[in-house]
Formats: sequence, C-alpha cells, structure tokens
Amino acid sequence: MANIHSQKKRNARSERERQENRRRVSRVKTYFRRLRTALYQGDDERAAAEHAELISAIDKAVKSGALHRNNGARKKSRAARLRKVS
Repeated sequence: MANIHSQKKRNARSERERQENRRRVSRVKTYFRRLRTALYQGDDERAAAEHAELISAIDKAVKSGALHRNNGARKKSRAARLRKVS
C-alpha cells in the first residue's frame, strides 16, 4: 500500500481508468452478443441497428485506447462477415 500522497492519487486514477476500459470492452462484447442473437432470430432490422451500435462501440474503444487498433479492425471485420453470411 502506498504511503506517498501522489502515489495514492495515481493508484486511484489507474483504477478509475481500468474500470472505464472494462466498461468499453464489455460494451463491445454485449453488442456482439446482441448482433449474433438478432441474426439467429432472423430480425434484419434489429441486426442492422445492433451492427451500427457495435461499430460505434468498437471505434470509441479504439479511440480511447481500451482496444488496440488491430483488435478493433478484426472485430469489425468479423461482425461484417457474420452479418453478410446470415
């Protein structure tokens, strides 16, 4: 446990940032799950909306640094391929 005030502040900040990154990554996973569900149910309108939300969530996660650029590109590619197949 840190004794130095500035290190305590840095630890608190790191924890806040970690939680924010987890929220962003979790949001991407949630929208991927929703997209897959919509596609399996054959709901094209909902699938289109979920795909748009997923792409937006991925872009925001990449922009903030929660996801690596290549990881985001791979997820977007897989989502597009999934959408095309169904």
